[in-house]
Amino acid sequence: MKFIENIDLCNKKVLIRVDYNVPLENGEVKNDFRIKQSLETIKYCLDNNAAVILMSHMGRPNANYDDNFSLETVSFHLEELLNKEIMFVDNCISEEAYNITSNMKSQEILLLENLRFHEGEVENCKEFSKMLSKHADVYINDAFGTAHRSHASNVGVLDCFAVSAYGYLIKRELHYLKNQLENPDNPFLVIIGGAKISSKIHLITHLLDKADTILIGGAMSFTFQKALGYETGKSLVEYDEIKTALTIIEQANKKGVNLQFPVDAVCATEVHDYESIEVKSVESFDNNDIGLDIGPETCINFQMLIESAKTIIWNGPLGLFEIPYYSTGTQSIATSLQEHGIKNNVVTIIGGGDTVSAIHNLNTEINFSHISTGGGASLELLSGKKLTALKDIEK
Repeated sequence: MKFIENIDLCNKKVLIRVDYNVPLENGEVKNDFRIKQSLETIKYCLDNNAAVILMSHMGRPNANYDDNFSLETVSFHLEELLNKEIMFVDNCISEEAYNITSNMKSQEILLLENLRFHEGEVENCKEFSKMLSKHADVYINDAFGTAHRSHASNVGVLDCFAVSAYGYLIKRELHYLKNQLENPDNPFLVIIGGAKISSKIHLITHLLDKADTILIGGAMSFTFQKALGYETGKSLVEYDEIKTALTIIEQANKKGVNLQFPVDAVCATEVHDYESIEVKSVESFDNNDIGLDIGPETCINFQMLIESAKTIIWNGPLGLFEIPYYSTGTQSIATSLQEHGIKNNVVTIIGGGDTVSAIHNLNTEINFSHISTGGGASLELLSGKKLTALKDIEK
């Protein structure tokens, strides 16, 4: 496969796999970040006189039609973003769908209904792949969020097209999450948060060979604190990963990586008992304390290290950001990262998933070098793994 600018799209019908798995609320798109990131590829196709057929999944409807997972709402939102009519069909492989695509003219756009309403999508069924391919002459994969999955619309369909390519969104993701990190400007700093160390083991061990400094926050930090002998109260601790935590600490020491943990935390005796909230050092936890955010001293320590970095990647929130009382740490680090990146022309990369949700949830003005559209896909790529739908690039 090639990239989109390397193929001829003029007067062609182009089938684009996008990732419009976006949150909906009260019949409207709640967050259109992923949709906006797909526009460059769509506009390029339109500028080259192509007819555009878009396909995506939404949620996990288990191969059954479900209004809650219909992409029709997305079609209305896309019309607003492009200021252009978007045709929509309620079955991606129906006769109606084929009739529309066979009669489409250059610069027209059709959005197909949710691919996962059909079991052939997640099963990577050959017949379903062939049925999807009947819509177009050319195939473009621009759905990074599903690049770690082997489905019909991003893997199986490739055997059905003579001409295929990757879009601009995937090209950006690979530039920042792969190419940029192979030879980063040093000092290279990594911020890792989230709930569980078990989900980030491969990420941490892979980046130990590249990073100068790694900052650990979020609930996963308490597994490290427990491994170091601290009282963690009722904080989330993965006891079966304590040996892993000790191994990571040992490896960091051997490799000269500055591995830093929180020195204080915002605590409560119960998550929703807001009157019990207080800031405590990690050395003064009681057995009924729950750590729910990094504390102010940790924020200052992390900010100082951020200000000396030339390349920064962040994966995972640093507290229970969904509750405002525990969002200050994540907000503080997001602001520091953004300001440092802009002021000093530093590469700042947000690694997708919950980190992106946190930034949007906190209404932080978005201004980073790159924000990934993939959760699991970005985590796997950052962990040094090859993504199933992008293996062609590795050849």
